[in-house]
Amino acid sequence: MKQTVRLFAVALVAGAMTLGGYKLFVEKTAPLAVVQEAEPSFTIPTSYTGFEAAEKDIDFTEAAERTVHAVVHVKNTTEGKAPTSMRDLFRGGGSRAMIGTGSGVIITPDGYIITNNHVIDNATQLEVTLNDNKTYNAQLIGTDPKTDIALIKIEADYELPFVPFADSNNVKIGEWVLAVGNPFNLTSTVTAGIVSAKARDLNEYDGNPQSFIQTDAAVNRGNSGGALVNTEGQLIGINTAISSETGSYVGYSFAVPSNTARKIVEDIMEYGGVQRGILGIQGFGLNSRQADRLGISDTQGVYIAGIEQGSGADKGGMREGDIIKNIDSFKITKFSDLAGYLGSKRPNDIVDVTVLRDGKQKVIPVTLVKLEIFEIEELGIEIKNANKAELQNFGLNGGVKINRALTQDMASFGMEGKIITKINEDDVNTVEDVRRLMEGRDSSTPIKLTLVNEQGELHSFIFR
Repeated sequence: MKQTVRLFAVALVAGAMTLGGYKLFVEKTAPLAVVQEAEPSFTIPTSYTGFEAAEKDIDFTEAAERTVHAVVHVKNTTEGKAPTSMRDLFRGGGSRAMIGTGSGVIITPDGYIITNNHVIDNATQLEVTLNDNKTYNAQLIGTDPKTDIALIKIEADYELPFVPFADSNNVKIGEWVLAVGNPFNLTSTVTAGIVSAKARDLNEYDGNPQSFIQTDAAVNRGNSGGALVNTEGQLIGINTAISSETGSYVGYSFAVPSNTARKIVEDIMEYGGVQRGILGIQGFGLNSRQADRLGISDTQGVYIAGIEQGSGADKGGMREGDIIKNIDSFKITKFSDLAGYLGSKRPNDIVDVTVLRDGKQKVIPVTLVKLEIFEIEELGIEIKNANKAELQNFGLNGGVKINRALTQDMASFGMEGKIITKINEDDVNTVEDVRRLMEGRDSSTPIKLTLVNEQGELHSFIFR
């Protein structure tokens, strides 16, 4: 009996040890608590030139506090055509108010607010709500659809908080930024991220180069027109777009650089419209494929394929085959760098263009000229004034040049480069002639274009 008890006790102890060993070394159980490391983990840069941000914590609270009170909620009321009754459904007609929302940034203490053009487009009423829940009706001052920037204003009886502009040319990739806005009508929302890229062109091949700041700070519907600020609470961009297959944020958002936005609103305030200065070149950004085709070794910069006669580039002595490497002290690696920098300039501004010519760098001062263009939306084309040399090549005394096609259909017709001499039966010699005729026409009547091609042949097209 004692032997049996002794054997049972030994078995019991062995079993307990086996079970304990299994629990301790084999079985993986979920922890009951998360234990924080005694010392926080961090990374340091591999560069030995010094990086202050790695040596101290980044504090977003001050930047957020400075910014959140100057970012507003914008409500856009438009009149949309939609049936409101069975009678409207069968007979046509009917309209109803449609509401859109977005964000805006107060940029002056007297109530000027910058936002996106698509936030306020076609508005019959604009309403702005501040962070203190005060609501004001807003007046539209001006817009620039090309850059998607608009300027509105409210009248308050006290000085408003505002966000100061920073120089977006000084923004660095990897820099911490905050996006402030009203996503999904969630007012006064702040998200953080870094600058992921600069001079990002989302429509590289549409003839309308862009230059966005790309960030991974979360931006969603309703953030449009809101602020992208640095850790000092200064405005470096206006949040404008996201890249997404779902319509919601997936890690990529884009902002119009503050230098461009500031220049646009200053033009609107001073001139009533945007003043664009151009070099007067045709060109493209270099890459390996282009370099191989041209038989050159450079894969960065803008290759000049053509010079517009009488332009600043022509008068300054730039040549076909030059490669633009810098403008002033700003490095040019692709065409969107060039477009972004020039977007902050005006006609008659002088820029120092550094070009590579025959293996040597040359600095050329160039006076920018005014770009006179007009989009005929009904036809899907963009026109500009034709210079004397172009008119002589066509054997003409007057006309305007089709600068580019805005739709695939018009591009397939080969419209680019042709000269329009008449609209309906009226002669046109300048962009202003075309603007006046298009604004004064009856929208229900067809448009007849008379134009001349490169071979001097006369053609007429009727668009209904």
